[in-house]
Amino acid sequence: MTTQQERAELHKTIWKIANDLRGAVDGWEFKAYVLGSIFYRFISENICDYIHQLMAAAGQPDFDYAAVGDDMAERIRRKMVEEKGYFILPSQLFQNVVAQAEGDENLNERLNNIFRSIEASAVGTPSEDDLRGLFSDFTVDSPALGSTVILRNQLLAKVLRTVAKMDLGSRYDDTDNDTIGDTYEFLMQMYASEAGKSGGQFFTPQQVSEVLARLAAYDNPGIQKVYDPACGSGSLLLKFAKTVGRENPDLKYFGQEVNPTTYNLCRINMFLHNVNFDNFDIRLADTLLKPQHMAEAPFDAIVSNPPYSLKWEGKDNTLLINDERYAPAGVLAPKSAADLAFTMHMLWHLSERGTAAIVEFPGVLYRGGDEQKIRQYLVSHNFVDTVIQLPANLFFGVGIATCIIVLKKSAKKDAAVLFIDASQLFAKSGNKNVLLPEHQDRIVELFANRRDEQYLARLVKNDDIMAHECNLSVSSYVEQEDKREVINIAEVNARLADLVAEGNQLNTRIEEIVKELGEE
Repeated sequence: MTTQQERAELHKTIWKIANDLRGAVDGWEFKAYVLGSIFYRFISENICDYIHQLMAAAGQPDFDYAAVGDDMAERIRRKMVEEKGYFILPSQLFQNVVAQAEGDENLNERLNNIFRSIEASAVGTPSEDDLRGLFSDFTVDSPALGSTVILRNQLLAKVLRTVAKMDLGSRYDDTDNDTIGDTYEFLMQMYASEAGKSGGQFFTPQQVSEVLARLAAYDNPGIQKVYDPACGSGSLLLKFAKTVGRENPDLKYFGQEVNPTTYNLCRINMFLHNVNFDNFDIRLADTLLKPQHMAEAPFDAIVSNPPYSLKWEGKDNTLLINDERYAPAGVLAPKSAADLAFTMHMLWHLSERGTAAIVEFPGVLYRGGDEQKIRQYLVSHNFVDTVIQLPANLFFGVGIATCIIVLKKSAKKDAAVLFIDASQLFAKSGNKNVLLPEHQDRIVELFANRRDEQYLARLVKNDDIMAHECNLSVSSYVEQEDKREVINIAEVNARLADLVAEGNQLNTRIEEIVKELGEE
């Protein structure tokens, strides 16, 4: 069976679980049980695989951790927490629990105790923050699962059994096998589609994530740290795991998220993509008011899709105007739209040789007031490298066309901004638009060439942009191709004359007929 066929079968199984849960748990919330079960299975099999490799190297290739007693397993707890970041007793492993799930009257309590035990295994260690609360959304006693404990346990058992049948790959250290990561992203996309805006705001489509990662990594060798200050479920960060991360296994991932649910999803996503706990640092807090990674800055690459037109304290908070992230522009982003506050935050965190690729709401490109003043600061200091107009309807819950702003500090080779119109580079997929690989390649090619190309790209000097009130809208600089049918005026006039002549002839004939009828 090909990889594509395997994934197709896997996606069918995912839909089956979703349908099993759909009647009980609605919309975006039922993702917690599917994702939680997959994550529980993954970390169980992952730690077994790791232990088996260690035992094989020690001359015991037939060792089976799942069959060992808990008392004996306690001997390796410390080592596992140090190296994997967590510990699971054999009796708590997914495969052992699912084998007894059928008819287990205490399944909900058992799962709850296991999840708390896994999280507690990291308390007091460097991985404590990475494990804390990972299963908090998997509420085993939720009335939505059933009106009685028996019904809830039956549904939980059904989900566990179905997840157990999934083919998630056989080796977790195989960088070419990303079945689990693909499963997670498929689930996120499916749930975002089902939930509309409530789920879509947490998910950046894979093809957009791919473009951002390629832009930030282009001509940017030696990336050691990648950062997303509004990381959501982590899809942007993980694109580096599939590109730069393959070449640099020590790449560090930093992210911040204000929403507890997606904070958990992001950390789970890291584990599911086999990023070890000591290679990622995801924190929960308001990025604009309580930045968590200023001590770890600067970062060589920044990728982000921050919330569009988010309300924030702005000038109501007198401390913000003196914040070293925002102060250089002399003004703050409006209270009604924090978009450029995120941009200034990311600029501060960017290294001198680094690149930031940011999805922006189009209004920030041309609106006046304080936003215009911030654009003036960015352009006058030559921080804006490229502005890319994306097609409409790429994101779940957002139909409007978004854009990408690429920022650099000292890495630019000219005092100009490249404008790229990629609004027509898409294909239809159901009720959404998508960037196919050839569209992504074309965007990156235009970005790399950095020269004028009719109807697609134009390189504009900073002075010219300043003279136009720092308008960064792509449509203001890139001429759009007129695809309307060319009208030949001479042919139209000739045809019109023919029609008039035919009309005159018809009128004459009608008058003759009327006259003949009158004579009768």
